[in-house]
Amino acid sequence: MSDTFKKVADNRAARHEYFIIESYEAGIELFGTEVKSIRSGGVNLKDSWIAVDKNGEMFARHVHISPYEKGNIFNRDPMRDKKLLMHKREIMKLNDKVKREGLTLIPLSIYFKGSRLKMQVGLCKGKKLHDKRETIAKREVARKLDRVMKSRL
Repeated sequence: MSDTFKKVADNRAARHEYFIIESYEAGIELFGTEVKSIRSGGVNLKDSWIAVDKNGEMFARHVHISPYEKGNIFNRDPMRDKKLLMHKREIMKLNDKVKREGLTLIPLSIYFKGSRLKMQVGLCKGKKLHDKRETIAKREVARKLDRVMKSRL
């Protein structure tokens, strides 16, 4: 299996709303028509989040996978909870951090690693309004510096 990466979806809003402390890779349990729909770009990660249930299983909630056009009766509910596949020890470690430190688990991106579909899971801390403004100000300063440097060359 080759380790070629093909990013399918990215949660850009998460990078604006949260500080990403750590990121992990998880597999996703999906049905065939859902994979075909994702291959054609029919996935949306906006407003999605990850929860650990009482059985120690991780589920991605509010991940919208559009119904596959040619899937007819085999299509699933687009908003159903998608089970994430990670080692039990990793899930328990993440769940402890979420409960103890008040962090959140957010899907950051979905990509193909070889022929397998993977989700990048971020352990995140929410940004306050002043943090968001500070991030925007830093980005604008960097953009201005790039323009000045480019014009001098």
